[in-house]
Amino acid sequence: MKPRIIAIYLPQFHPIPENDMWWGKGFTEWRNVAKAKPRFPGHYQPHLPADLGFYDLRVPEVRIEQAKMAQEHGIYGFCYYHYWFNGRLLLERPLEDMLKSKEPDFPFMICWANENWTRAWDGGEKEILMEQKYSEDDDIAHIRYLIKFFKDPRYIRVNNRPVISIYRSTLLPNIEKTIEIWKTETFKEGIDIYICRFEDSVHSGESYLIDGIDAAIQFEPTSFAMKNYIKSQKKQFFKRSINYVLRRIIGKNTQSLVLNYKKYVLFQKKRSLPQYKAYPCITPMWDNCARRKYSYFALHGSTPKMFGEWLKTTLQTFIPHSEDENFIFINAWNEWAEGNHLEPCIKWGNKYLLEIKKLQS
Repeated sequence: MKPRIIAIYLPQFHPIPENDMWWGKGFTEWRNVAKAKPRFPGHYQPHLPADLGFYDLRVPEVRIEQAKMAQEHGIYGFCYYHYWFNGRLLLERPLEDMLKSKEPDFPFMICWANENWTRAWDGGEKEILMEQKYSEDDDIAHIRYLIKFFKDPRYIRVNNRPVISIYRSTLLPNIEKTIEIWKTETFKEGIDIYICRFEDSVHSGESYLIDGIDAAIQFEPTSFAMKNYIKSQKKQFFKRSINYVLRRIIGKNTQSLVLNYKKYVLFQKKRSLPQYKAYPCITPMWDNCARRKYSYFALHGSTPKMFGEWLKTTLQTFIPHSEDENFIFINAWNEWAEGNHLEPCIKWGNKYLLEIKKLQS
């Protein structure tokens, strides 16, 4: 029973009117990526794309090449972030174009990224750009919109049930009612959806697998394991306390956290998987300083070899919950501004992808 490796996919790489208004004409993630600079000796920044260059996701050839590259290296499918705000869609074009053109012929699923959009990137976490407001009417409209994707033969399924994930299910005021509405509407179309939730360092554990949620998806590097790892690093706690004092004095969030990727992988390799139904997740690297003026979080010193060791351990220890419930997630395929990508970069080329291919052969 071979696990299906799913890479999380960011559709940010094309301009939209909203980002033009908020961040300047022509803004995409590439603007943050290109201006990133090292913050300390040995810091790997900027992360610059190699094989695919500074692409635009409105170009179909780019999406086809991404899928081809992923498939050739043992990735089963993509999990696309989907942005729905009370009937208003953002960054929907890559998914819409992929559905209409039927290309690339590559499995996919959707994760509803249901957080507010704020100015967190430039330190203005409290300034809301796009707010989520929940209602029963909106639940109906939302799931009706998604049904066309669930019907696509490429859509990833568990026992013929299309898989959808909610990024932050705890933000929904009545998750049980939302799920009831979703199920009612999809049943009308002969569809039974399989609902997952992402879990992080705050929202995790079996108690969050409430009625209607089929499984959890761990999210690295902000998992509960990361929280426990940070607790084990007393020196880091001391540094964070100093930064907290500085933040209160100068009025800006100066806190940054740099952890060793190798040490975190070794920590992960020793821990047990949850007893409840959860799918593991690993990350090739992480460094969001390209997005952060005043604070950032980095897993420093990642190498393809260490990533391969983490993946190997995950493949060896993860026991699928059933023949179809066999997912392993990788965060991410193309989170370039978070220094978190499988796509080839100037420094490492395609070596991270080759680690996946080697272990899948």
